[in-house]
Amino acid sequence: MSSAASHAQGVHFGRQDIQVAGIGVALLVALVGVLGFVPGITTQYSEMRFFGPDSQAMLLGLFQVSVLLNLVQLAVGVSGWFMSRTVSGARAFLYGFGALYVVLSAYGLGVGTDSAANFLSVNILDNWTHLVLGILMMTAGWMFWPNQSGGRK
Repeated sequence: MSSAASHAQGVHFGRQDIQVAGIGVALLVALVGVLGFVPGITTQYSEMRFFGPDSQAMLLGLFQVSVLLNLVQLAVGVSGWFMSRTVSGARAFLYGFGALYVVLSAYGLGVGTDSAANFLSVNILDNWTHLVLGILMMTAGWMFWPNQSGGRK
């Protein structure tokens, strides 16, 4: 089978589309976690706290971050990368962590940014970004699941 035929069927370097999507999301999330620890990319870096609403560090000057949030992003990214080594693992990652991001968004919007319950140090832009990311992850898990493409020609 030629590489063009393999690509047309959704196989990339021996991986299914869902695995490629899972790895892509995992790398993006891990990169965000790493960038949260880089002074300059994260403004007001000296004002970063381990957790809580008092952390004033801002990734790209837009997204409020804390050490705990950066570590969570790194953990999600690394977990997703390992999980996406299999088709079923990639689906579990995209659905499971996508749902986690939706719940995290709902929690953040519910407690507000100045509340002591805002333990991850997220602002309103973080909350909406987490919501969109979670929905996109779950959509990718559904769209790229190999059984979904069985009826398409």
